[in-house]
Amino acid sequence: MIYFTLAVRLCEVSSVKKCHVKCHLLAGLSLLLVLTGCLPVTRPVVVRPSATPVPATETPAPTTVWFPTTPTFTPLPTVELLPTPQMRPDVGELFFQDDFSDETAWMLWQTAAGSVAMGKDDLTIVIHEEKVYMYSVRLQPVFTDFYLELTANTNFCRGKDEYGLLLRVSPDIDYYRFSLSCDGNVRLDRLYQGRTVSPQATMLSGAAPQGAPGQVRLGVWALKDEMRFFINDLYQFTVKDGTLLTGGVGVYALSSSAELLSVYFSDLKVYQLVDEP
Repeated sequence: MIYFTLAVRLCEVSSVKKCHVKCHLLAGLSLLLVLTGCLPVTRPVVVRPSATPVPATETPAPTTVWFPTTPTFTPLPTVELLPTPQMRPDVGELFFQDDFSDETAWMLWQTAAGSVAMGKDDLTIVIHEEKVYMYSVRLQPVFTDFYLELTANTNFCRGKDEYGLLLRVSPDIDYYRFSLSCDGNVRLDRLYQGRTVSPQATMLSGAAPQGAPGQVRLGVWALKDEMRFFINDLYQFTVKDGTLLTGGVGVYALSSSAELLSVYFSDLKVYQLVDEP
């Protein structure tokens, strides 16, 4: 800074014009020297290599498996199909048959709600009011141990409408009732001394037709207190009940609505059982 001040003063006192330029150059040079002397002194940084080089860490890319291994196939064990048990043993000779040609053999009647009438080789129940129960019974002959078959045809039938077979009907009109409903369910009721119970509760059956028209062949194998029930030769269920051991046979229908219900029954056959199973 001292050099810069002296240079300026020399230029100011100089009277020679040609020296005026030189004085200014001298002042500028002095200023440059002053500024350079004010800068901090820097030392070069020396980078020494590490004694042990550390390699760069890289995450290897996953290997693509084009054909992965699959577990060895183990076949399921083979199910051995066993023969269907004989559910109707010891069925003997046909000993009773009814073609529904004798009007005096069955209970026939007619009301404002419906009718039970003989047709051409059949017995027909027609109901056209809601929740009406109509039946017909043949009290003779009396059956004890037997295999029985009867054909039922539905003309008009829907929903919870019912129809079916009455078994071991007593003179007091106690009986078992093999029931089919028009929504494909089956059931067994026992009506005894004014009380109704169901030894077999309602169950869905793939053999029972849904709606109408429909045709089924009902079958019952009965020996003492055991009864086995069939639809179109397909076994449905077994009931053991010794309340009623003998009686006649009948048919019935029950409407669930005011829509027409019409069912007719035909071709009743009863076979004897020759021996106990």
